Amino acid sequence: MSKTKATSRLLVNYPEPYRSEILDYLFKPNFGASLHILKVEIGGDGQTTDGTEPSHMHYALDENYFRGYEWWLMKEAKKRNPNITLIGLPWSFPGWLGKGFNWPYVNLQLTAYYIVTWIVGCKHYHDLDIDYIGIWNERAFDVNYIKVLRRMLNHQGLQHVKIIASDNLWEPISASMLLDPELLKVIDVIGAHYPGTLTVKDARLTKKKLWSSEDFSTVNSDMGAGCWGRILNQNYVNGYMTSTIAWNLVASYYQQLPYGHCGLMTAQEPWSGHYVVEAPVWVSAHTTQFTQPGWYYLKTVGHLERGGSYVALTDGLGNLTVIVETMSHKHSQCIRPLLPYFNVSHQFATFDLKGSFSQIPELQVWYTKLGKPSERFLFKQLDSLWLLDSGGSFTLELQEDELFTLTTLTSGRKGSFPPPPKPQRFPSVYEDNFNIDYPFFSEAPNFADQTGVFEYYVNMEDPGDHRFTLRQVLNQRPITWAADAFNTISVIGDYTWSNLTIKCDVYIETPEKGGVFIAGRVNKGGILIRSARGIFFWIFANGTYRVTGDLAGWIIYSLGHADVTAKKWYTLTLTLNGRFSSGKLNGKTLWKNISVNFPENGWAAIGTHSFEFAQFDNFRVEASH
Repeated sequence: MSKTKATSRLLVNYPEPYRSEILDYLFKPNFGASLHILKVEIGGDGQTTDGTEPSHMHYALDENYFRGYEWWLMKEAKKRNPNITLIGLPWSFPGWLGKGFNWPYVNLQLTAYYIVTWIVGCKHYHDLDIDYIGIWNERAFDVNYIKVLRRMLNHQGLQHVKIIASDNLWEPISASMLLDPELLKVIDVIGAHYPGTLTVKDARLTKKKLWSSEDFSTVNSDMGAGCWGRILNQNYVNGYMTSTIAWNLVASYYQQLPYGHCGLMTAQEPWSGHYVVEAPVWVSAHTTQFTQPGWYYLKTVGHLERGGSYVALTDGLGNLTVIVETMSHKHSQCIRPLLPYFNVSHQFATFDLKGSFSQIPELQVWYTKLGKPSERFLFKQLDSLWLLDSGGSFTLELQEDELFTLTTLTSGRKGSFPPPPKPQRFPSVYEDNFNIDYPFFSEAPNFADQTGVFEYYVNMEDPGDHRFTLRQVLNQRPITWAADAFNTISVIGDYTWSNLTIKCDVYIETPEKGGVFIAGRVNKGGILIRSARGIFFWIFANGTYRVTGDLAGWIIYSLGHADVTAKKWYTLTLTLNGRFSSGKLNGKTLWKNISVNFPENGWAAIGTHSFEFAQFDNFRVEASH
């Protein structure tokens, strides 16, 4: 029921016990959101909404199954719930697969091989079994590629890995399947994004499982919780979808990136340990704690007379769970698509349990009321309903914005931990020398790559001060999913920073053409990274420097000669104070008192002029708010 892509970046640096607590709220059965599904991005080195995730194969002969955090996240989810369903889906792909084109279907065998290595690596290095694999997120599918992928999976003994397609709209995939018997056979699930609880006739005619394979994407306030509660029921009631996957799992990325706060819960402060268990966690629990994959919906589902909906599910062994929601139009709008108007009002709803269910003596009752703080309840257990004398009939009084779960299961629980630490600003003095022998993660804490991939690196030939560095490791543009910048960049820190000094040792690896920068007040990231403004201090291997007001380098404040060449370490210092900026090279002023009026605040950043190797060391920032 949940998916992550470049959105769990900050979670991995959380100190214990808070990191484990967050994971328990998400994955531990009968505790919090108790998720049934974890869908992860197959990192492809490209920007995928809020950052880039590294590929397991940056180059054709390079394989590393320990980059990024998705393997770790899948293992943590499995540790808590061994039955969790795991799904992998690519957004971007490393550039070498495209052979010069921004297209993953140039060589179908090669791309299928690349995806299969990821599945095999999951098993070999992490003992993780992938259950479903996708095609290309929200982009074109290639019918022949899907068939090649199925054949290659089978050839590798991965018959159990099912294919989901196309992670976009219901069409044209459904029509293609009806016209092509082989395609129909190799696709197991049709997955559509943000279907607005509706499906199409062709999709139903395929007789395949229908999933809302990405949904929600809404700020995790009560409005987001209302959206989630409504679609979890109505995706089935209106559209026969038996699975709904929320983007995203946990808001563990800098808040000012696109879609800030759009996770089921919020954990964006590893430096303080602060996190918030938001309402969508408890809305999830209404369904996830009282059903399991393999349960099936009863035919008696539908809309309530005065607005809202109900579903009923059973395990086939006598257990029954009924979920009722009365989310109002005003408080349950998802970010997309537009929600047609409907009305919900106070009502009484009577349910009759028939057949074997008429013998049920008692139902547990769990209740959520969204809205005004004075009336708000989240996942509260009420007195159970005794049905012995009622002939299996009961009546509920329903107001707006309520959720009821009535169930034979007694295992439900509202898990809790002592409150986490109070929120705190990102430290105003921050430094990292990247001196880690065996890093737990391939990336340094709190650096959020926005184009390019920055990894810990060991310089075997540098016995001196720069043995351990952070290196930008891509030398070609990936097959992009979003509009990645032409320069690589990783951001860090507090978006409200205005007056600050950034200092960093830099090393250009590309003679003549190479270049690197440090920057402050960077005001955009994620899918908007190309248009990021800020104050950027560049040096180039051809012996020049530049100061620009944007990442793309169109706004030039200053340029000139600098005593710089490739394959040598230099220390850059950028000072921003009010409307003025100055820069030093190896401690000597190179330029000063350049007037900068916009932006007034933003992140610190490091990066390179193009997709090129370069190294960074002894990063330090000192800020005064």
